[in-house]
Amino acid sequence: MKVLIVLTSHSELGNTGEKTGFWVEEFAAPYYVLADAGAELTLASPKGGQPPIDPKSELPDFQTEATHRFDKDTELQGRLAQTVKLSDVNAADYDAVFYPGGHGPMWDLANDTTSIQLIETFLQQQKPIALVCHAPAALVKVKDENGDPLVKGKQVTGFSNSEEDAVQLSDVVPFLLEDELKRLGGVYSKGADWGPYVKKDGLLITGQNPGSSQEAALELLKTLKK
Repeated sequence: MKVLIVLTSHSELGNTGEKTGFWVEEFAAPYYVLADAGAELTLASPKGGQPPIDPKSELPDFQTEATHRFDKDTELQGRLAQTVKLSDVNAADYDAVFYPGGHGPMWDLANDTTSIQLIETFLQQQKPIALVCHAPAALVKVKDENGDPLVKGKQVTGFSNSEEDAVQLSDVVPFLLEDELKRLGGVYSKGADWGPYVKKDGLLITGQNPGSSQEAALELLKTLKK
């Protein structure tokens, strides 16, 4: 099985002067879940090359077994430095796609026409897509075959308003993900802040926060094995 992992290329945290990017745990945990299960993985991002890592995600508090493994994995670090350009990716070559979060996707993947088209194509080809934490932002402009918002009427989750408040970025992000998913008609639900919570609706799998990344990847694996 071949799985595409799509990472953000966006590094500026709004107008704060701080940096953002993807969250290490949300890349590392799914990567190893899938790789250990024998999946062939391709890493991509809108700009290609090294995607920006959210510096906060490298702080000691946020380290997990998967991030420690990544820190020692020079081969994977080398692959990460050379992500392919999203515009060079063909959905037909893959069985599924996984989008790690971090705040970056709120700015680039939410509006990236190549990514939007890619997700629409994966779904037309009846292939599962999984997105975790802020990555469900990549769905906000995706349409279903009737031209409606993809998330309309679907069970979804994603980084919650209360979690955004807790990290004090509610006034920095371009939109609040929970509010936006609801506005588009998504049936949004959440678990406890920072705890694992994953929703699956057909081929769409969403995870709420960094703590949900491993579970979202396991859910994707289960869906692929059916």
